[in-house]
Amino acid sequence: MRTDIGGVYRWEEDAKSWHAITDSFDVTESFYIGAESVALDPNDDLRVYMSTGLYVPSGNGRLYISTDRGDSWTHAELPFPVGANNNGRSIGERMMVDPNQPSTLFYGSRTAGLWKSTDNGQNWAQVTSLSSTVMSIEWGDSIPAGIEFVVFDTSTMGSGSATQTIYVGVGPDYASAAGLDKMIYRSTDGGATWEGVSTPLDGGSTDYYIPHVVRSDDEDLYFIFTGGKGPGASGPARLYRYDGNNWDLLRERDPVTGVNAGYSGLSVYGSGSNTKIALGISGTWGTWADKPVIEFSEDAGVTWREISYGKPHTPNEDVSGWIDDVEIDPFNPDHVMHVTGGGPWETYNATDTDPTWNKMVENLEETATLNLTTPPPSASYTLLNASGDIGTWVHTDLTNEPTRTPTGDLKFANGVSGDMAWSDPSYIATIGTRHWSFGSDNPAARYSRDNGLNWTAFGSLPEGVVPGGNLSNASNIVVTSPDNLIWSVANSKPYYSSDSGSTWHATNLPDAAGTYILAADRQNPNKVYAYDHGGNWWGEAGKFFYSTDGGKTFTESTDSNLTLSGSDFDQAAIAVNPNAEGDIWLVDGHSVFHSLDSGMTWTKLEVTASVYGSNPWPDIYGATSIAVGTAANGSTYSAAVYLVGVINSQWGLYRSDDMGVNWERINDDDHEFGGISQLAADNKVYGRVYFAGAGRGIFYNE
Repeated sequence: MRTDIGGVYRWEEDAKSWHAITDSFDVTESFYIGAESVALDPNDDLRVYMSTGLYVPSGNGRLYISTDRGDSWTHAELPFPVGANNNGRSIGERMMVDPNQPSTLFYGSRTAGLWKSTDNGQNWAQVTSLSSTVMSIEWGDSIPAGIEFVVFDTSTMGSGSATQTIYVGVGPDYASAAGLDKMIYRSTDGGATWEGVSTPLDGGSTDYYIPHVVRSDDEDLYFIFTGGKGPGASGPARLYRYDGNNWDLLRERDPVTGVNAGYSGLSVYGSGSNTKIALGISGTWGTWADKPVIEFSEDAGVTWREISYGKPHTPNEDVSGWIDDVEIDPFNPDHVMHVTGGGPWETYNATDTDPTWNKMVENLEETATLNLTTPPPSASYTLLNASGDIGTWVHTDLTNEPTRTPTGDLKFANGVSGDMAWSDPSYIATIGTRHWSFGSDNPAARYSRDNGLNWTAFGSLPEGVVPGGNLSNASNIVVTSPDNLIWSVANSKPYYSSDSGSTWHATNLPDAAGTYILAADRQNPNKVYAYDHGGNWWGEAGKFFYSTDGGKTFTESTDSNLTLSGSDFDQAAIAVNPNAEGDIWLVDGHSVFHSLDSGMTWTKLEVTASVYGSNPWPDIYGATSIAVGTAANGSTYSAAVYLVGVINSQWGLYRSDDMGVNWERINDDDHEFGGISQLAADNKVYGRVYFAGAGRGIFYNE
């Protein structure tokens, strides 16, 4: 199973659990933690290929190759870009292994046509017999689907001779650029020459995409045509069966005649009149009667019924949105699986009238974590989590999914930042966004007085936070005491409120070169700290400010020891020792700084060092995240300090129990998660630190 930003997983049947096979990717491989296509060798169940690279405009992708089912990897550079997190990421599979000559692979790229390798993916050449066009794509451009799929038309394996009949699909964007006038092309000589395949939809007013193609046991090909790239592709949509000469329409959706939904997932089992077909309906949202999700046919497409929406699901959750892949188990046709934007589901009784579905998510965590905060020991919960796409959550049990979050009309799309009052942790405040259709309630801001069970919307937004707009992930909020908040507006300044957001007032801070990162002193609610990170590595030098009146006015630290570099927001952090007033730790991407007097004077720890290559910016930044939690028994310092950075030329997650004199690496080379960020240390359990992997959700270490 591939994800867009959180790596690739292998299902472990005995454990009934997913196993992440890309957690060994190091911090320099964060761009490659999402997969656009995965290909398996039909002759060798140990060999796996994976194309990676998050975004097309950011440069060429990589091909990772494993000969042990993903336990270890080597890689080769690809001569074209891939877009694991671009629109159209569910299309494919783009990469396929020739089942008869498995040293040969074909790849349908987004911008540069069809490519071929004859040496197990080590080297690639463009298949110019189809097209030599290479599209130039810049940021802001629409990302093309390109060559959408490769299908080998064969039922044989391991013959030693290359498969001769191959089908590929061409998205309308690449077809227009390359001067190709068909949606499907076929080669009968192993890719040396190509001919267009006429379809019933040629010449129509709609530019169709073909997200999935399946070859059945009786050698027919099943094609989905749909009106958008996806994920969540819209209609109109058609499902056809093709026998090499004739097209049979099996299912269609049209905004004129029915729900405007697209087809995306497709799986076929068996042959003849008993062929079973599972069809994923994508682009429908919400809860309403007769909503299509998975349509199932047991008679080769003559009749259909819905088998997912409205059927028993455990837990009882809405299943809608990105139904962009569906699979019938080839060994058990009653076992059907499908994905959503929130992970896969499965049923083992698909042919029953009301199939029962269960989540298939054990050990799967693929979210973009934007902020983590831990409460004081007196709290009834363990962790506050703000994440992209899923909102802000209050964790009370680390072994189960959280349930406390703003719901109903207060529900978030993205959680951006959150904090709690240290004197009364039942008071929590959080900021984020809703979806674009919520007007004045987007951006969104909420507070709770009962540990996250119930939530209330802020009465207003600070100046610079535009109603109906979006909210930068760099925005952050802190709570000094119940009702008293400071909200740092991205690329502007912090504002304070004394009435839970009913009214806001500007602090005296100047507009930031970057964004102010805020931290509240947990021993003295009148003390608040603000760090302007300078914008980016080439920007202004960072600046630190402290307040003694609850965040209304601030004074800049002028200590000459505080020699801050400019850095990105994600490479800068403040951590305040909750057990001692005025005890502050700060990282600027390169170095660690420590103050024991509320930020007036500083010591620079000569412990970390950025790693440079040929660029003026570091290949690996020396110090990017820091957190402070409960101390070890008998420790000479009142807290344990956790750091992400480079110490003695080794990048990793470190802990110090003696105020930064000595550091111990916590993680190992098999657990680097494409990078580690968003540290939050536990204030009850020594040695426990929470952190985010690159698109891999939240982990904790004991």
